[in-house]
Amino acid sequence: MKYMLLMQFSEKTVDFPPITEWTQDELRAHIAFMRDTNQKLSEAGELVSAEGLAGPGQARIVRAGGDGSAVITEGPFPETKEFLAGYWIVDCDSTERAVELAAHVSTAPGPGGKPLNMPVEVHQVMAGPPEEM
Repeated sequence: MKYMLLMQFSEKTVDFPPITEWTQDELRAHIAFMRDTNQKLSEAGELVSAEGLAGPGQARIVRAGGDGSAVITEGPFPETKEFLAGYWIVDCDSTERAVELAAHVSTAPGPGGKPLNMPVEVHQVMAGPPEEM
C-alpha cells in the first residue's frame, strides 16, 4: 500500500527558530538526516518519492475562473501560520509501518541537534475508484 507522509510546519506547534536562522552545522545535520532516511527507505524498497517544498512565499493558489482560465493568488501569505514543508510517498506493508516511518522523519534534527518533532500527516494513497464505478 502507498502512503503519503506530509510534514507540516506550524508556528503554533514549534519551539525553534526559522530555518533561515539555523547555523550551517545545524542545516548540514538536518539535510544529512533526510538524505540518510531517504537512502534507507530506498534500500528497503519503500521509497517512491520525497521532496522538500519551498515556503509559502513562493506558493500559488490557483482556482478556475468563470471561463475556466487560471485565477492565481500569489504569496507571500503573511497570515499563513501553517504550511506543507515536504512529503514522502512510501510503499509499505501496513498503516503501522507508515506511522513508524512518519514518527522517524518527525525526529529530524534542528537547532542544537534537538529533534524537531514536526507533525507528519499519514494518508493512504487511493489505488483507484471502486470497481462498481
